[in-house]
Amino acid sequence: MTVKKFPELLEEFQAWMAEAEKSEPNDPTAMSLATVDEHGQPSVRMVLLKNADERGFVFYTNLESQKGAELLATPHAALCFHWKSLRRSIRIQGDIEVVTDAEADAYFESRPRDSRIGAWASQQSRPMEGRFSLEAAVAKYAAKFGVSAIPRPDYWSGFRVIPTTMEFWRDRPFRLHERRNYVSTAEGWTESVLYP
Repeated sequence: MTVKKFPELLEEFQAWMAEAEKSEPNDPTAMSLATVDEHGQPSVRMVLLKNADERGFVFYTNLESQKGAELLATPHAALCFHWKSLRRSIRIQGDIEVVTDAEADAYFESRPRDSRIGAWASQQSRPMEGRFSLEAAVAKYAAKFGVSAIPRPDYWSGFRVIPTTMEFWRDRPFRLHERRNYVSTAEGWTESVLYP
């Protein structure tokens, strides 16, 4: 049985991401995020990875959105990166924690000004009367903040997926794909090679 340390898996993840950044035409950091609601009904959508380090995989969102509410209620999630140009994917399952205020503030400040205004204007995942409602809210907050600093809304932050399993998938001829699955244990990350 092969046992690895998480930094080894992170290094391989980062190497695959670096290749994707060179070959993917759009959003190499895009990942599907799966959550469940209070009835166990799954939901999946695309989000963008903003940081990956030894603590986990981070993305940001409106905490009052569907995904935000589901993650706060049931703090577990699954991620899937699929890089069509490389014919590779990585699946991750894990536990959820909210990033620190300092992390959220720093990332929010790095966003383009219009995106920061958009975070105030959008009532993410809730019904909208029409496009004009959103445009009016954008105009309202643009006028409110003017040229001054735009603070991070209390309802906007990030989540960190702390992985408990990771699977590296690579395409092979005749659908005999390579699948290496890793599970976190007290001894380290144990590797299993799975049938395709």
